[in-house]
Amino acid sequence: MEVVETLKSAGIIPVIVIEDEAQAVPLANALVNGGLPVLEVTFRTKAAAGAIAKIKAEVPNAVVGAGTLLTKEQVKAAKDAGAVFGVAPGFDPAIVAYAQEIGLPMVPGIATASELSQALTAGVPMVKFFPAEAAGGVKMIKNLLGAFRFTGVKFMPTGGVNPQNVKEYLAVPEIVACGGTWIVPKDALAANDWAAIEKLAAEAAAIAKAR
Repeated sequence: MEVVETLKSAGIIPVIVIEDEAQAVPLANALVNGGLPVLEVTFRTKAAAGAIAKIKAEVPNAVVGAGTLLTKEQVKAAKDAGAVFGVAPGFDPAIVAYAQEIGLPMVPGIATASELSQALTAGVPMVKFFPAEAAGGVKMIKNLLGAFRFTGVKFMPTGGVNPQNVKEYLAVPEIVACGGTWIVPKDALAANDWAAIEKLAAEAAAIAKAR
């Protein structure tokens, strides 16, 4: 349950795609300085593991997780790099079991009642609801909670969450955090515009604190 408390303390988790390891530390510093210390570095690029290792070594106030973990190899690489939690877009029992085996808390993705039921059977205390808006948004989560609230399950919606709707998500007690890509826009990252990213992080952090 420690990972649940870690994510809850942040409220909004920047979902990051890093192509260049050299950007990892200044990016993490911008996010931490803006008030968002819990980060999800996705394994959509070859730079992911190296970026996590650099942030872990050089940005002590950052709490780094690994996203888009689809294989056992990626789970191991994330753990070895220093990730303290893992996130996946879907629910794969074998991946969850392997993550549990090596001690990496996992937040698998679900979009249906059947997937949620399987995740709970696997002993997962928190799930990523993905793709959040396309899968029904807050209304769908509330409907799922009608049947599953008694289990104590927590949610981290990701996918289509933005500054306009994130407050509605965070108003649901069982939603402990939301993943957001808007905090690190591709153009700002490409331009190494750390001030712009820090500003977006500060605005998101203010929303999270106000819930």
